Amino acid sequence: MLTDIKMAAAGGEGAISSSLPLPPIKTYGQYTDENLRRRVAPPPPPVPPANDTYTMFGNTFCMDDPIIQPLESQGIKRLYPLNFDHRKELKKLNHSVLANFLDLLESLIRCPDSAKRVEKIEDIKLLFIHMHHLINEFRPHQAREALRVTMELQKRQRLDIANKFQLHLDKVTETVQSALQALPASEDGEDSKLMVPTELTPEQDAEAADQTEDKLTRLDAIMCELMDAA
Repeated sequence: MLTDIKMAAAGGEGAISSSLPLPPIKTYGQYTDENLRRRVAPPPPPVPPANDTYTMFGNTFCMDDPIIQPLESQGIKRLYPLNFDHRKELKKLNHSVLANFLDLLESLIRCPDSAKRVEKIEDIKLLFIHMHHLINEFRPHQAREALRVTMELQKRQRLDIANKFQLHLDKVTETVQSALQALPASEDGEDSKLMVPTELTPEQDAEAADQTEDKLTRLDAIMCELMDAA
């Protein structure tokens, strides 16, 4: 929303109002950390209510106004029919501008102070207004095309990311499968040796104790033989 600039006159009498917005530094420069801490920063501009009028660059607009207003609503005479081809009409207007410009040069050479000079200048202004209006009528189409191109670009980027992720997933899966296949095959005998019973019966405890005692006895005998030999 536009904010009027009011500056006091040099003599202090009255004020000068400008329809142009404040410079950016005048707005964001007030939202410093110190101002926010002290709560002296200005509040954000109010949002205009729906179905209401607003002022922009000194002109009053309505929320219901079309984006591209017709020439008749601006008090300008239309030079082309209601049903037309934009490209053909732009070419015609371009030719008319060149022809009127040549007429203007001729009038300036022959009689610079003639009223025809002013008439040709007004004609050229009217032609440029029509060209500008026809170009502006392409703005909604340009906005839609820009949005479509942006969405297609985002779609391609997301598809590329998904394809790269799938390639990495397939590679990781293949690596894991190769590692599993490279593991040595285990035999039943080795597996049985590695198996340790979780619970032993009293008979198994006694048998294990006897085996341990026999091992200790054999070790003692070997140590005694070594000592005798020394």
